[in-house]
This record gives sequence, structure tokens and C-alpha cells, in this order.
Amino acid sequence: MSAMTLLSKAKAANGNGTAPMRNWLAPLNLHWAGVGLLALVNIYILAQMAFLWHASSKYNADAMAEQRIELKTAEIAAVPLRGLDAKLATATEESDLFYRERLPASHSEVLTELGALTKRAGVRLVRVQYTPVTVLAKSQGELSADHMDATLSGDYRPLMLMLNLLERDRMFFVINAVTLTGQQSGTVNLRLRLTTFLRPEGSQGLTANETSAGLDVETTAIGGTAR
Repeated sequence: MSAMTLLSKAKAANGNGTAPMRNWLAPLNLHWAGVGLLALVNIYILAQMAFLWHASSKYNADAMAEQRIELKTAEIAAVPLRGLDAKLATATEESDLFYRERLPASHSEVLTELGALTKRAGVRLVRVQYTPVTVLAKSQGELSADHMDATLSGDYRPLMLMLNLLERDRMFFVINAVTLTGQQSGTVNLRLRLTTFLRPEGSQGLTANETSAGLDVETTAIGGTAR
């Protein structure tokens, strides 16, 4: 076999090997390859968009639910505040009425009321020691609390009636402590600790003339004694 024949066969073999490669690199094949790659990129982008849309929809739903809960909570909290102006006005009127009708203006009114109650119950008021204390100082509702330590004497049943009268009296009394000494069948001594409050206006001290006009008892105040 001659050298020319061998060279011709080698060229033919090389030509047959590069033919498929040339077919793959043809413009049409490259075009379809680009279209396929672009389609994959678009699919990836669409998948990412779908994921983000789902996540944002879930977040928005949770945010809306949270907003609804907060709105409902605010509405419930606002219910007691509805008509607050009218409620405050009513409460102020009721407070003023309570001050006028149930709180005394002076110690003499308190002792006069105690005298009327003891006479009604049929017992004797032996002594009263009172201690005034300012309540809610330097405020619009400032009051003077009148703490009293009183001793009463009488039969057991009238003394119980006296306690009942104090609790139901038009003048406001708070019974703090009750101590009984003696027999139920005879004379009993009742030590009574109670409190009332003096109105801010016209609050004044006890005088000897006011005491003698109301009661014939010993009244002792911080700082002195009136007979």
C-alpha cells in the first residue's frame, strides 16, 4: 500500500469524526439550545416568584389576623370609656349630694346627732373623745375625718338598738370597733369606736356653748377638754 493511499484514508477518518461536532455547532442547534436554557431560567424565575407570592400571602394573612385581634381588643377596652363624660358628671352630682346630705359640717352636729340617737335608743352617752384627721389633703375632695372613741351605758337590748340606728342613720358613720362589758341582764357599758367625715366648708371646732346646747357629756379633743 502506498503512502498516498494511507494519507487518503487518514483524512477520510478525520472527516468522519468531526462531522457530528459540526452538526451540533450548527446555528439551528445553537438556537434551540439557547431557547431551552432561556426556558429553564424562566421556569426558575417563575418558581421563585410563586414561592415569594405564597410567602407574602401568608404573611399578609397573619398580619391581617393580628390587626383584627388588636382592633377587637381596643374596642373591648374602649367599652367602659363610652359615655365617660356623662358618667363623671353623674358621679360628681352624686358625690356632692352625699356630701350635702350625709356629712356634717362641724363637730357640734355630730354630737347633736349622737345625742338624738342615744335618746331614741334609751341609752346614755357617758363620754366622747374625738381625733380629727385630714383626708386627701390639698385636693379638691379634702375632708376632715372625725375619729371618735365613745362610751355608752344602758341595758343590752337598747345598746344593740343604738348600733342599728348608727348604721342606718342619715349621717354617715363607720363603726370600727365595739366592746361590751357587763351582764346582758343588767347595765352594760359599750365602748364604741366610730368615724365620720366633716364637709370641707364650714368645718369648725367644738365650743362649750354648742356642747351644752346639744349634750351633757364629757367631750375630749386633742389639745383640750370641753365640758
